[in-house]
Amino acid sequence: MIVCDLGDCWQIVLQTDHADLSGDLARRWSEQTERSESLITAAERHDDGWAVWEQAPMFHPQTSKPLNFLDVGVLAHLAFYRACIAAITEQDPYAGLLVSMHGAGIYRGRYGAQPDLTLTFADEARPQVDAFVAEQESGFAARDAEAGVSAAERKHDYELLQIYDRMSLLFCTNDTLAPPGSAFSGYRFEPSGPATVRMTPFPFAGREQRFSLVRRRLPKRGWRDGQEFRRDFFSASPERTEITISANGAG
Repeated sequence: MIVCDLGDCWQIVLQTDHADLSGDLARRWSEQTERSESLITAAERHDDGWAVWEQAPMFHPQTSKPLNFLDVGVLAHLAFYRACIAAITEQDPYAGLLVSMHGAGIYRGRYGAQPDLTLTFADEARPQVDAFVAEQESGFAARDAEAGVSAAERKHDYELLQIYDRMSLLFCTNDTLAPPGSAFSGYRFEPSGPATVRMTPFPFAGREQRFSLVRRRLPKRGWRDGQEFRRDFFSASPERTEITISANGAG
């Protein structure tokens, strides 16, 4: 779950809903290659493993804050990411390779693209984390050969996957669904209205693109236990909200 404090309630976006937005970004991205279908699959499915954890989401008993995605138990995270990688590989081996690199990259600061990225409890499971990363990385070269791609092509596509993921996260973690001024990977985002941003450079067709995101808003309260929290969470109706991304100078 991706959790944002709205004051009187929590905005919560499920990881699979976040990934749907990532996939839509990938699908509309202007730069397309013969590998783009695999990249779209990777963007749409890179967080499929979370669907298991999100069947029974948790909260912090001390603060009554729903458990954010960076605060989950690492052993569970490693287990469902392995299952996610295996399932995606069965559908599309190259998409599975990109998600394998994405999974390892969570513990590698996105391979330098976001050095501060870390799961809160990663150090408490360092041997298991290191084994997972080594396991994934050891397969990259053979999987490159199987997919008929070079390491440079895989790295390029991995970096695009990180852009789609991080762009989606910007909208999932801000209460107005418009980032307050962010920049990464050569792109800059500036708010220009409710749920509207200008992006420079603009990587989509035309001067404006509209996307949507599914979120839930959960009124704050002190839950007695996980069962009570989950009852309230699953009773909260999903709502679809629109996001507009425009070229600098448009609108």
